[in-house]
Amino acid sequence: MGIREFPNGSARGKAATLGMRRSPDVSPRRLSDISPQLRQLKYLVVDEAIKEDLKWSRSVEDLTSASVGLTSIEERILRITGYYGYQPWAASYKRDERSRESPAPAEAQMQAGAEGGGRVSRCCWKCSVTQLKKIFWGVAVVLGVCSSWSGSTQLAKLTFKKFDAPFTLTWFATNWNFLFFPLYYLGHVFKSAEKQSPKQRYRECCRFFGDNGLTLKVFFTKAAPFGVLWTLTNYLYLHAIKKINTTDVSVLFCCNKAFVFLLSWIVLRDRFMGVRIVAAIFAIAGIVMMTYADGFHSHSVIGIALVVGSASMSALYKVLFKLLLGSAKFGEAALFLSVLAVFNVLFVTCIPVILYFTKVEYWSSFAVVPWGNLCGFSILLLTFNILLNFGIAITYPTLISLGIVLSVPVNAVVDHYTSEIVFNSVRVIAIVIIGLGFLLLLLPEEWDVWVIKLLTRLKVRKKEEIPEGNGDITSGLPNKSRRTRPSMSSFAH
Repeated sequence: MGIREFPNGSARGKAATLGMRRSPDVSPRRLSDISPQLRQLKYLVVDEAIKEDLKWSRSVEDLTSASVGLTSIEERILRITGYYGYQPWAASYKRDERSRESPAPAEAQMQAGAEGGGRVSRCCWKCSVTQLKKIFWGVAVVLGVCSSWSGSTQLAKLTFKKFDAPFTLTWFATNWNFLFFPLYYLGHVFKSAEKQSPKQRYRECCRFFGDNGLTLKVFFTKAAPFGVLWTLTNYLYLHAIKKINTTDVSVLFCCNKAFVFLLSWIVLRDRFMGVRIVAAIFAIAGIVMMTYADGFHSHSVIGIALVVGSASMSALYKVLFKLLLGSAKFGEAALFLSVLAVFNVLFVTCIPVILYFTKVEYWSSFAVVPWGNLCGFSILLLTFNILLNFGIAITYPTLISLGIVLSVPVNAVVDHYTSEIVFNSVRVIAIVIIGLGFLLLLLPEEWDVWVIKLLTRLKVRKKEEIPEGNGDITSGLPNKSRRTRPSMSSFAH
């Protein structure tokens, strides 16, 4: 299709045609000045050679990608005819220059592949080293948690033979929590690049309690309830050790994980998971079977009730902490635990005094008190809480929880040689069921998605292997036919 003449006369058409060939220096001020002529150029045909030369320019990209409106057609024509200073030879020159400067595609791909391969190998090496370090530290933390928890339990059992005062032992061990923040600050001084004074660090960690920091109101509303729950958890656990053996106490305390899930589901509206409901059922069934193992004697029933109460207080502590305070950083958690020690000194000290004078927890003289056992139990419990709260910085949380489960067989071995415990079938089944429920609770929330992905990958691999085998078998048949065809043609000749 060509360019038609304008209906208003040949002179006007020639002037417009000359106007279309003007240089960019004398371009029209507005598109409306030549809009009648541009309406006639809607069907302008651009040669393929020009298109090929203009391929690298912006104007042709707009020419091919813009919508087919009047304004867009006018802009395209102005670009093609030179109103915007377009010079096709400049584009071809730039393209040649680009081809000279840039390396060959194959070489560029090889270089990029080599660089990418080096980066991937370096990243894989770094990831593997990091994971190995985490696993190594995880094993160390698991052993520390297991030994400190089982050691504190056994040492408490040994202490009660000489010093029958579980609440006084609880009060004494809780006072050692005051060391949490000083120990954290020492770690901050040795590890952090930007060192702060103790006062600055204290003020920064106090923001965890609110904008005003740790005020008297915050102390009684946010710290005091947790101090009570902390004391009840430890007292009920230690009092249960007096009634039943340490194996039953340690395995029943593992039920606190199931109680945490149930409370989180009810109070915090956490995600419902069927596998965790099964784990909670296992925990409850294990408690019932553990009660039945000793024949429902008064001491065993009271001891089991005390441990279940301790596990419930521990679960309530964790859920309320998440509800009222949320998540805490390491410094904030250390300060919070130190504040619990302050609460213990100020408001709980009167209870051991009352128990002493009422002769509920009485000892003849302070020389009889086994201070070594008390200090050893307090150090082991402090170590356990440090690993439990700060071990996440160096390893996975699941590995830390495994240390609590592993303390059960350790206590069972110790009880087998030091006490008259009878591991009948009911007790063993109860221990296994509670341990299995605890392990089920350690599964991540997306475990079912991971299992489905793993199964689909295995199915895809099997499907890929079967066609490959069939391809090998069928690929041999055409080769045989191709080989036999020349012999047949030779016989025909």
